[in-house]
Amino acid sequence: MRIASVFAMGGLVLSAAACGEAPEENNNAGSGDKKYSACMVTDVGGIDDKSFNTSAWKGLEEAKKANDNIDIKYVASKAEADYEVNLTQYVNQKCDFILAVGGLMGDATKKIALANPNQQFGIVDAKVAEAANVYPMQFDTAQAGFLAGYLAAGMTKSGTVGTYGGLPIPPVTIFMDGYADGVAHYNKTKSKTVKVVGWDKAAQKGSFTNDFVKQDEGKKVSDALVAQGADIIMPVAGGSGLGTTGAAKASGGKYNTIWVDVDGCESTQDCAAIITTVEKNIPDAVKEAVVKAANGEKLSATPGYLGNLSNNGVGLAPYHEFDSKVPAELKAEIDKLKADIAAGTVTVTSAAQPK
Repeated sequence: MRIASVFAMGGLVLSAAACGEAPEENNNAGSGDKKYSACMVTDVGGIDDKSFNTSAWKGLEEAKKANDNIDIKYVASKAEADYEVNLTQYVNQKCDFILAVGGLMGDATKKIALANPNQQFGIVDAKVAEAANVYPMQFDTAQAGFLAGYLAAGMTKSGTVGTYGGLPIPPVTIFMDGYADGVAHYNKTKSKTVKVVGWDKAAQKGSFTNDFVKQDEGKKVSDALVAQGADIIMPVAGGSGLGTTGAAKASGGKYNTIWVDVDGCESTQDCAAIITTVEKNIPDAVKEAVVKAANGEKLSATPGYLGNLSNNGVGLAPYHEFDSKVPAELKAEIDKLKADIAAGTVTVTSAAQPK
């Protein structure tokens, strides 16, 4: 979602270097005398978060495939105190492009970028308005979350669906706002009364794990939502959400989930309990930015990149194992709704939308 860094998922083994150690090098650099170095700093979710850190690294890998003179490497942050340290390491190593992953890295990136105005930075899920040398990659996930909410409302058997977040920060609550509004749109269109638990958009209050790694915290929160009747839950909590998908899978269909960021059926072991995923196309955004920069193109901090339904920067993943369970009529309604949102005939709003 960590979420911006916060969206970081986890509880999984991290394969990157720890704070204070030299960043892990990627030794598969392509041919060419002069390398263009693209160096990534993860947030605390780590490279294996199955979410936005994983997606950003995939984008760097795709950039390298597109241009083998691009050399890529990353370092994983184990605590928020590591952000400035790790960014500074890469400045000192004279990386050409330094990518910060996650909104929680915004302040650290701003500080280091302002101190090094000739250094090119990029950041996922945040915008550093004061620094012209930081290229922002942001995503209007409220739009895709709206589709997910409509889908959940159309699929629930209990009449109650839920969502929760890792932290109450914009890259997280934007998903939850869209989801709640999608349910409301379904209720209005169908004259239904599907209830949302875990998030009150009007009050901007809801359920949070206050963590993006601990799966037991995710399970604890989703257990409470299930106790309130929810049979479909969308965790926006990085790795903590794996506690929910795992429990949903073990429930044998008592309840199911909607994943976020990167297709859960490709990134987790819990596809049997994942109806779809609210995706951010982080890989393409990162790839495009790095390839352009490596080719000498100027990356403008304003407006930067904003992914939405109209440019396929966000969307819903395939239904996978639920494909035969989602009614054809509901699929068609969601496709129409996607087109209407992309065309601007249906407006999705959230206080957390990127400006």
